[in-house]
Amino acid sequence: MYEDILTTDKNHADALHLLGVIYIQTNNPQPALELIDRAIAIMPGNAAFICNRATALKELKKYEAAVASYDAAIAIQPDYADAHFNRGDALQKLDRLQAALDSYDCAIRINPHFAVAHFCRGNVLQKLGLFDAAVASYDCAIRIKPDYVDAYFNRGLVLRELVQLEAAIESYDRAIAVQPNHAHAWLNRGNAQMDLQQIELAIVSYEHAVALKPDFEYLPGMLFHLRMKLCDWTGFNENLAALLAGIASNEKVCVGFPVLSLVESPALQRKVAQLWINDQYPTNRSLEEAPSKKKSDKIRVGYFSADFRFHPVSILLAGSIELHNRDQFELIAFSFGPPSEHLLRKRLEAAFDEFIDIRKQSDEEVALLARAMNIDIAVDLSGATAGARVGIFARRAAPIQVCYLGYLGTMGADYFDYLIADKVIVPAAAQQHYSEKIVYLPSFQANDSTRLISDRIFTKQELGLPDDSFVFCCFNNNYKIIPTVFDGWMRILQAVENSVLLLYLDYPTAQLNLKKQAQARGVDPSRLIFGEHLQARDYLARYRIADLFLDTFPYNAGTTASDALWAGLPLLTLAGETFASRVAASVLTAIDLPELITHTQADYEALAIALATHPATLKNIKAKLAANRLTTPLFNTMAFTRTIENAFTQMYERYHAGLKPDHIHVDPC
Repeated sequence: MYEDILTTDKNHADALHLLGVIYIQTNNPQPALELIDRAIAIMPGNAAFICNRATALKELKKYEAAVASYDAAIAIQPDYADAHFNRGDALQKLDRLQAALDSYDCAIRINPHFAVAHFCRGNVLQKLGLFDAAVASYDCAIRIKPDYVDAYFNRGLVLRELVQLEAAIESYDRAIAVQPNHAHAWLNRGNAQMDLQQIELAIVSYEHAVALKPDFEYLPGMLFHLRMKLCDWTGFNENLAALLAGIASNEKVCVGFPVLSLVESPALQRKVAQLWINDQYPTNRSLEEAPSKKKSDKIRVGYFSADFRFHPVSILLAGSIELHNRDQFELIAFSFGPPSEHLLRKRLEAAFDEFIDIRKQSDEEVALLARAMNIDIAVDLSGATAGARVGIFARRAAPIQVCYLGYLGTMGADYFDYLIADKVIVPAAAQQHYSEKIVYLPSFQANDSTRLISDRIFTKQELGLPDDSFVFCCFNNNYKIIPTVFDGWMRILQAVENSVLLLYLDYPTAQLNLKKQAQARGVDPSRLIFGEHLQARDYLARYRIADLFLDTFPYNAGTTASDALWAGLPLLTLAGETFASRVAASVLTAIDLPELITHTQADYEALAIALATHPATLKNIKAKLAANRLTTPLFNTMAFTRTIENAFTQMYERYHAGLKPDHIHVDPC
């Protein structure tokens, strides 16, 4: 119709303008701009024309010019709510968030019922980290427009940031009630349920998300991992084959962590890590390259973690942090995990020279902070585990960046200079599978020799164990129990009369599933006993009731390996080729019990049976463990601390000598 008008009157300003608006609405901003400019030339003082010209510029990503045009429209008509609103959108694109907020506020003052302005105001407040205010803005938008799906969804995102997880789930539920096929609402509902450890509910949410959007990145691997937490092995071989096929095709089907417990291949683990890093956290050069640092009297080491709380990483590391030589080192904690009132958190806060909560700061702000604080060595204790902040390291927070302890594998990133390990975990022949240079300590795992074990004496009766039984145990996380591991355990139970298996109760559903799996393998389910959660000191004391710890493969015991040995319980492991499958072998080497390290499944099962049926042999091993407990490197916290200080010093000296990172071998102290 407008084209017909213009064939008879080519200078019809309204027709030119409205035809331009149609072009904007059909994603053709360049011809729209030309048409609206012709309209403005005919009618130069029309605020609506100028406002829509600005919108065409905004669609062309000419944001500065768009803001100037919105300003011109507002100068003509100060109460033009749409112009203020769209000006806010353009300013958001320029990352001028406070100015954008001011524009949305102007639009809302003119039109308090402007729902989308309240919504966009909430988005800006979210970006500014003002989460409570953002929720209030989304609430305003919803009051005006009760079926506002995007407002419910974004409100859920912010409530999760505020750790108001039940409220976040309720917000996603409202979005889904309005729009049942909102795949991202289902996905994020699952994320919040995961935070609450509602694993079965999270699986349902993720399955809805996948059904609606089969190409959700990394979700197949996450779903597989969650089912492993419940020991739900339905379709295990098929699901694993599909996962491996996706990885082989360079598809974004899984992050690195779930693969550690599923596949015993260092080459594949590196590939998965690199696919994820290159996609999510490639090298970020948004910050200027930091100038070379001068040497100083003290080396400033920043430890970055989501787990400065009662967590395996902190349990292992706390003693070493306390023992660092403060004449030579200054230690700063950068904490991005949840707050905690646990005594271990308070101990860590006191142990570090500075303890900084960085949860509300962006990755860029944290990297700049670390640089401003002259951090020499940034140690990432989280890697690719839950809550990790890899983006901080992608921006180069420190001249030397190191991975340690939290993630048992390569990160696959060129901005991590070093990975701390030992010769057992990463033999020289395996270096090709790691993107980092390896720092070889005499013994990889930090330990705290001040950990207390309660005097409580557990009886078999109170733990539900038969009085005359031989007690195998494994307190590893349930997701580490894969079908091949369980097959071996069941064969061991069948071979050892009156033996039982004491396991960690992660989730009740996992208990039910494992009992069903035992039944299917011809083992009485009552021979599987599950230990309840206990306070730390009692948890360690409970190990004394067991006779032999059976490790998992390919993801070994880590902290639990040291827990068992510290409590005096021998641990039998199977060592493979990956980092995660050699950690227990490293621990046993450090306490001089190599006779408990096997290298094939058959040898693992044979040794378990032999130890269970030859009491004198097992008694001798327990005596050796008792003698070695405080005389070998594993639990010598002071010696470990001096060796990691030596490692830090060698990294530091290489940097100041202008040398690139290279493999470092640290002598025992």
